[in-house]
Amino acid sequence: QLEELDNFEIELRLGRLSTSSTAAARSASDGRLDADITQDYTPTPGTAKGVGRGRNKDRRLVTTRTVELLRSIIGNTKWKTPADLMNILRGLGKDLHAAGGFREPAIGNVVRRVMGAVREEATSYETQKQSSQVAQQASSRNPSLSSMLWALPQHTTVKRSPHVNNRKLRGDSISSVASENFATSDGHPSEAFPHFFHANKPELKTNVMEVIQEVKDELTDLHKNINEQAPHHIHADEVIMTYARSKTVELFLKAAAAKKRNFQVIICEGAPHFGGHVMAKSLASAGIDTTVINDSAAFAIMARVNKVLLPAHAVLANGGLIAPSGSHLISLAAKQNSVPVVTITGIFKLCPVFPHEGQDTLNDLISPSSVVNIEDSEYENVEFVNPVHDYIPPQLVELYITNVGCFQPSYIYRLLAEYYHMDDWESF
Repeated sequence: QLEELDNFEIELRLGRLSTSSTAAARSASDGRLDADITQDYTPTPGTAKGVGRGRNKDRRLVTTRTVELLRSIIGNTKWKTPADLMNILRGLGKDLHAAGGFREPAIGNVVRRVMGAVREEATSYETQKQSSQVAQQASSRNPSLSSMLWALPQHTTVKRSPHVNNRKLRGDSISSVASENFATSDGHPSEAFPHFFHANKPELKTNVMEVIQEVKDELTDLHKNINEQAPHHIHADEVIMTYARSKTVELFLKAAAAKKRNFQVIICEGAPHFGGHVMAKSLASAGIDTTVINDSAAFAIMARVNKVLLPAHAVLANGGLIAPSGSHLISLAAKQNSVPVVTITGIFKLCPVFPHEGQDTLNDLISPSSVVNIEDSEYENVEFVNPVHDYIPPQLVELYITNVGCFQPSYIYRLLAEYYHMDDWESF
């Protein structure tokens, strides 16, 4: 397990698991061809020989590898209590984040989701235990309905404790137990798990493994579940605009075309990496009427567009969107022309992060060599900023289409509460 974890961290540190727009941007800045990042990566089991044989633009597969790593570590590591497992997961999440997982927030999302499942299993077990104890105490103190109906009056007696007024009417709730004193580590306060997190629960491993398998199945059926919604959002004779290249958006459009929807697609080329050219060729080969335009022409042609489809690098807690660099310009043009912006994404990209840093939130800066020749003396005193992503505020996004349904940005906070526990949001 340690060798597998080391290989995974090595790939993260070297940027070999950077996918989608991150991989394209870094590859372009390094002078590599797009073909270098479209190869499917197949790791060599048990060895490091397969590390770095290619990059994969499908973030779903990178996330699936993270799920498999979690299943291997949880299944083969010796732990007994939920607290032990939570400490293992928190340490693993910190290591992956420090190794470069911040470039792929979906990796941390998977770890947080498993941590939330551990908390839910431990809490539900304790809740059932308290409910059974309360029922037993109630049945021992009070007569049953049958005894009241059939027993003689002189035989029906209720024994009351002489200290009934001092009896605690309500036991300690889970929330009150969880809010007790915090333990300290290295001089900093840390979370103190409730007492029942330190009890041995043999069935916990089986339940957590089932949750991990559910996450893996969800990733496997991701595109299928998203594409089934295509006919409900793309109608006949519509003009759809999209930006650069995205496999999720590409499959979504092809699924709509397979349902005999006749529509036109306008693709912004996505300079300086020009992923839109590759996507346009793929859509045209599927029989879709496709036009490629310069990014600067987006505002001029937006009046003819019915809706804009954008990919997602991450969906933030406030309903905002992290998308490929240049998407913010498309969103502003759509807002000005009252054109709805729809984002196609998987639920695994939902991040419990607020955009406190604005455009720098979950962003990455790369060399400006893909934009200008920095060796030219003409730019000697000029500072260049070449971000990989754009932050799009929630008021510029109309709808999120995910593998579990369609949601408005204002509903994202409910999804966060469903998939993650609040105490795990800032674990790493």
